[in-house]
Amino acid sequence: MAQQLTAKEPTVEQIAEQKIYQQFGVSDSEFDLICGFLGRKPNYTEIGVFSVMWSEHCAYKSSKPILKKFPITGPKVLMGPGEGAGIVDIGDNQAVVFKIESHNHPSAVEPYQGAATGVGGIIRDIFSMGARPIAVLNSLRFGSLENERVKYLFENVVSGIAGYGNCIGIPTVGGEVNFDESYEGNPLVNAMCVGLIDHDKIQRGVAKGVGNPVFYVGPATGRDGIHGATFSSVELSEESEQNRTAVQVGDPFMEKLVMEATLELINSGIVLGIQDMGAAGLTCSSAEMASKAGNGLELYLDEVPQRETGMTPYEMMLSESQERMLFVVEPKHEAQAKEIFDRWGIICAKVGKVTDDGRLRLIHKGEQVADMPVQALVDECPVYNKPSSEPAYYSQFADLDAADFAELTDLNGALEEILASPTVASKEWVYNQYDYMVRTATAVQPGSDAAVVLVDGTRKALAMTTDCNSRYVYLDPEMGGRIAVSEAARNIVCSGAEPLAITDNLNFGSPDKPEVFWQIEKSADGISEACVALETPVIGGNVSLYNENNKGAIYPTPVIGMVGLVHDIDHITTQGFKSEGDVIVLLGETKPEFGGSELQYVKNGAPSGRPPVLDLAVEKNVQQTVLTAIQAGLVASAHDLSEGGIATAIAESCISGKIGAKVSATTSLRTDHYLFSESQSRILLSATAAKADELLAHLAAKGVAHAVIGTVGGNDLDITVNDKAAINAPVSKFERAWKEAIPCLMK
Repeated sequence: MAQQLTAKEPTVEQIAEQKIYQQFGVSDSEFDLICGFLGRKPNYTEIGVFSVMWSEHCAYKSSKPILKKFPITGPKVLMGPGEGAGIVDIGDNQAVVFKIESHNHPSAVEPYQGAATGVGGIIRDIFSMGARPIAVLNSLRFGSLENERVKYLFENVVSGIAGYGNCIGIPTVGGEVNFDESYEGNPLVNAMCVGLIDHDKIQRGVAKGVGNPVFYVGPATGRDGIHGATFSSVELSEESEQNRTAVQVGDPFMEKLVMEATLELINSGIVLGIQDMGAAGLTCSSAEMASKAGNGLELYLDEVPQRETGMTPYEMMLSESQERMLFVVEPKHEAQAKEIFDRWGIICAKVGKVTDDGRLRLIHKGEQVADMPVQALVDECPVYNKPSSEPAYYSQFADLDAADFAELTDLNGALEEILASPTVASKEWVYNQYDYMVRTATAVQPGSDAAVVLVDGTRKALAMTTDCNSRYVYLDPEMGGRIAVSEAARNIVCSGAEPLAITDNLNFGSPDKPEVFWQIEKSADGISEACVALETPVIGGNVSLYNENNKGAIYPTPVIGMVGLVHDIDHITTQGFKSEGDVIVLLGETKPEFGGSELQYVKNGAPSGRPPVLDLAVEKNVQQTVLTAIQAGLVASAHDLSEGGIATAIAESCISGKIGAKVSATTSLRTDHYLFSESQSRILLSATAAKADELLAHLAAKGVAHAVIGTVGGNDLDITVNDKAAINAPVSKFERAWKEAIPCLMK
């Protein structure tokens, strides 16, 4: 990535003749378009600005046709895609604000700072809307922990997340961590933040009012993160390791001060528009704020606080130095705004004004060094309808029966092996590094189906989760997309909450490969179908493409972040079995479905066949029935069946509840098929003996398939299938396998 930090910048002629613009990801045809918009050839600063604004990371030029598939409205949606974050009404003049974003490539090169600044950036997206951040989640993907480089990335990504979140004082309450060789060399680091806001405090990133001053807030600008947006819009390569200057450096203590000062400014009621300087820094925030208001901006770059000497306009505009914001107020409120930031010890500099000409003009040392039409920067990037074709593997797997394997005889051993698989194993090694109790509102800590955070001063709470089984999406993107949304909703329901909406992070390989673009299209179809059926609109998100390694594209990984509303804290439910004698009930039908399963992975490695089939009508009925049962006080515990099937879910509920269970099931399936199949729309419930009959009657009345399969009690996990012993061992034995797996691998 050429950056010309101190060398003389190339001339307009050199940029065109030597095609220097190609180094910034601008194609020949795009360069011609830029020349047309300007009526001349761009200079170095202008081509830099256009290159980041027209990057995949900022412009979504390959994914806009896909994003149009998603349902984005609903009766509770107050703000959908297009702003810093989406907003959903939760009643009583309150709303929840949330979004997920990726920091994949920076984390591959500089894992601590890459992950840390990913957290910082998503937090700014939330408080720039006027919301108080209340929780952070993440979704992480790494290669095999047998690989020393993967261990290094894993350890430092987790440290970066912990370091930033813990210092800023926002609890990291949940998420997921999966491991697969597909992610070797290209880990996925997706960060999600959730906040609360009153309806009358909602902000937008708009530069309103011609003549109004534009203020820069936060630490001085340096040379870190230059071309970060471009860096995230190309494949990683051997040269990527050298691009550490494209990775930002975070300061969570500074962000804490900026957040508190910004929220005070917003609460004062004088802000006309505000946006954080995230991807593409000052460039993106200024251009987007002007575009959304239908105005222009004039920026005086000499007034931009700088921590390094001799910074050029190109460097100042493209720097992604962290913890910075841009806002607009009326002239009469300048002194009030400055006083707020002065009191918090934060730089607050007037760096420009709103104009009426629709141009982004940059003034440096008394000269105009750039003049670009705002609409061209923000709205006129070409959109590409990439070629799409079904991959060969998809048809090859069509006739492969993933359930056709030799019957397992050591079922105890198989369960231990699955529990010790890093994707299934306890993530205490991870979340014990996070402060998940700061602010003392965390009602359900990491480790259950979903995290739950209380809404202060009410009897409400918010449940939140991130989910995606990328092996399912690889085997059948449309079905995998359905399952990702449905599993997220199932986790929310199992916590006692009503699913509200989703934010998605679409992590894929290069869209220039027709097989990858087919995966993107089909998974979006599945996500859209599930969101419509489950009434969970998409209120925002992020697209991260070009995730590749030397073996090809990563598994398609459209991560779903979902938030739900617990209407009364009495409804909060967890996965752990509760009391001796409680009745265990399995909801849903079990079929021999093993494509992409954890059993297939631990036995064979790569996924094959087809994933489980999900019927959205069945899924919706199961979820609604379980939620109403929880709200009626009929349920003691609830746990979604996902990786590892019934045996794994029962073991996890025993481990979480610190109690055993005796299960006796009857099935027409092979015993190993019954225990480890990953059929969808299944939930494991327990109920007190006094409530069991009422629960069963409720399930029957709603037409939900169910079976009483056992009781809670003792110290052992004892499972009998068709009157034959299948699994029998102390819960403590399975707990050791589950808890010790990741710490042992990290030694």
